[in-house]
Amino acid sequence: MADGSQGDAIAVTAHGAIADIAPADWDACAAPEAADGGRPADPFTTHRFLKALEDSGSVGPRAGWAPRHLVARAHDGRLMGVAPLYLKSHSQGEYVFDHAWAQAWERAGGAYYPKLQCAVPFTPATGRRFLTHPDAPPDAAQAALTEGATELARRAGLSSLHITFCTEEEWRRGGAMGLLQRQDQQFHWDNDGYADYEAFLAALSSRKRKALRKERATALASGAEIVHLTGDALRPAHWDAFWAFYQDTGARKWGRPYLTRAFYDCAQERLRDDILLVLARRNGRWIAGALNFIGRDTLFGRYWGCIEDHPCLHFELCYHQAIDAAIAMGLKRVEAGAQGEHKLARGYLPNATYSLHWIADPGFRRAVEDYLRRERAAVGEEIAFLLDRGPFRKGE
Repeated sequence: MADGSQGDAIAVTAHGAIADIAPADWDACAAPEAADGGRPADPFTTHRFLKALEDSGSVGPRAGWAPRHLVARAHDGRLMGVAPLYLKSHSQGEYVFDHAWAQAWERAGGAYYPKLQCAVPFTPATGRRFLTHPDAPPDAAQAALTEGATELARRAGLSSLHITFCTEEEWRRGGAMGLLQRQDQQFHWDNDGYADYEAFLAALSSRKRKALRKERATALASGAEIVHLTGDALRPAHWDAFWAFYQDTGARKWGRPYLTRAFYDCAQERLRDDILLVLARRNGRWIAGALNFIGRDTLFGRYWGCIEDHPCLHFELCYHQAIDAAIAMGLKRVEAGAQGEHKLARGYLPNATYSLHWIADPGFRRAVEDYLRRERAAVGEEIAFLLDRGPFRKGE
């Protein structure tokens, strides 16, 4: 235990490793569906996923993500909620960009880092961040966890606390508590009860249908064979191949990959039922792959990479194959990760994403609050603009 605070008969403690918290306690809040054999809404806040990040060295003080996970309990010991929290020494791997804030505060003579981040590392997927127990009042539990996190930041003299990719409900509650509200957008595909990919194409304009059929044919013109692997079908050799793909993408995008090779060993051991790995094989060897995670209603696209470049293969593995898989599994949605207006033409429509922010300095807070007010308006306008230009039929 790193720290503790008491308020409204709810005690909040901070812990330096997810292993310090019993998996049953954490998952009773993060994945209560699992108690009845159900799949969690998303696997990213489960104890097994967060522990895989820590055990593999992908997350930890040396990576600039030092765990400070919160546990809230009532005065009688009843579990109220938990939250994934990290002490950050940089702004990498967050996908809600605050680099300009850091530069402004440091130009003014302040120290922006370290800061606190309530998030799932390297994972721009919307989900609950204040993981309240099903038997706990959500307002009281979120308020206690929020106060616990802000008190931790105050005591340490930190500049800020950031809660990223939270749900809209959490965002509204946090705003009512006085946290600053931020919005951005991602592109998601929604399953409108399609029987198959062709049924989805039928909902598009004729020009877009033709374009996507041509794109899929182009992707397979190299002779690549595409396979879907999950659960016990996954083998260490598949991760060896995907690691090469991931390293290539990481080197080009981030300078170094966020996840270590050991993470994929942990994934094989503990997470394989949460994973759909889409691989392309050509002339007997794996040449490209896309890593997806399976939620209760949603397929989450996470990483892509290749060792051979072929036209449109990226689009095929990351977007079209994800739609195929979601339809086959009866899932309601595909979230294909951060950014990318190129997804619009492939049936992925803009959706708002949400984050909350606490800034210690009053003057700095006012400046950020003014910026966020204007940014929210701009994001709303852009979403409306892009929705109007989506690929779906408009009375043709």
